[in-house]
Amino acid sequence: MLLIDAANVVGSRPTGWWRDRPGAARALYDRVRAAARDGSLPLPVVLVLEGQARRGVEESTEDGVRVVHARGEGDDTLAAVAAEADEPVTLVSADRGLGERVRGTGGSVVGPGWLLGRLPAQPA
Repeated sequence: MLLIDAANVVGSRPTGWWRDRPGAARALYDRVRAAARDGSLPLPVVLVLEGQARRGVEESTEDGVRVVHARGEGDDTLAAVAAEADEPVTLVSADRGLGERVRGTGGSVVGPGWLLGRLPAQPA
């Protein structure tokens, strides 16, 4: 399972995302779905959204990408999803504390650049 810390990935680039958090979440979701469809990402993918970003994408599963809304802290939701997984987990995040939590459940961690390098270009 590819587990994506959406806030960390979106926040890793100064694209003006802070002016439209729901829109930035939607753009990331669209790019992740496209990459999942074309085989650029391993499936399944779980994209965790928190705070205002939750308004950008409904909880659902499409094209092998499941969207989960964090009810509280995003890190707690990400760690819980990793701990409950029945398959190996690769977390996408640069958050060191979260990375340690996921490694503690047997998961591995890659940075946002790893994911961004596999996604199609952002629509104009």
